[in-house]
Amino acid sequence: MVQASIREAVREKYGEIARSRGTSSCCGTTACGGGDSITSNLYSDEEKAALPDAAVAVSLGCGNPTALQALEEGQTVLDLGSGGGIDVLLSAKRVGPTGRVYGLDMTDDMLALARENQRQAGVTNVEFLKGTIEAIPLPDNSVDVIISNCVINLSTDKDAVLREAFRVLKPGGRFAVSDVVRGEVPEAVRRSMELWIGCIAGALQETEYDAKLKAAGFEDVEVQPWRIYQVEDARSFLSNSGVDVDRMAPIVDGKFASAFVRARKPTAQACCGPTCCA
Repeated sequence: MVQASIREAVREKYGEIARSRGTSSCCGTTACGGGDSITSNLYSDEEKAALPDAAVAVSLGCGNPTALQALEEGQTVLDLGSGGGIDVLLSAKRVGPTGRVYGLDMTDDMLALARENQRQAGVTNVEFLKGTIEAIPLPDNSVDVIISNCVINLSTDKDAVLREAFRVLKPGGRFAVSDVVRGEVPEAVRRSMELWIGCIAGALQETEYDAKLKAAGFEDVEVQPWRIYQVEDARSFLSNSGVDVDRMAPIVDGKFASAFVRARKPTAQACCGPTCCA
């Protein structure tokens, strides 16, 4: 019931953002990555100049996942929670006409906006899919690289997300996402619906992320925080969240960070039956 209510709240909020083309006031504090301390200076001017304005306006992430992994001509890439399509369109240029990039999103308004951005950009090697990141609508072993930008935090079943990511990656495939990680924080923060929508309450600790990726089967796991949020940043993302900002902001000072998360699916899978290795 909690998972369903959080998912519906996320769908509603991000639909509102898509309909407003990034001008909705909810972006300021309750959209994932929707504060200046989180979203600023993630993409170069050159990258932004090559994209439709609406794709840039609704970019709500906490990093630039397209910079985490060198993409090659002909690869297949999947963006989990693709939003307005900024990372999909950037990836499409890098994999070239022989490559393919899928964007997965559960929000109809975001999908419509992403497809319009694709049309304006004139990109043909892209497909936007409707679905959830806990049940990816792609076959096993079909993707070379998975990216995501501050979206996995929105899921209440991160183990399912990581299992699905492992399933659709080809052997040797790469998982390279931007996300928010946390230290120890008060339970009031973790319970807040507004902060779930903003990716804060749902943040994993670094060690949790590492353990969950390894449990899903990944190896070469790396969780690298790169932008630590200080007390004034905390004040920004706690506002309108139903918690006592003056009391809570100093407590969560330095406890959240944008992080690069990388992992690899092993190239050789373990034999699981008497004839599979024959």
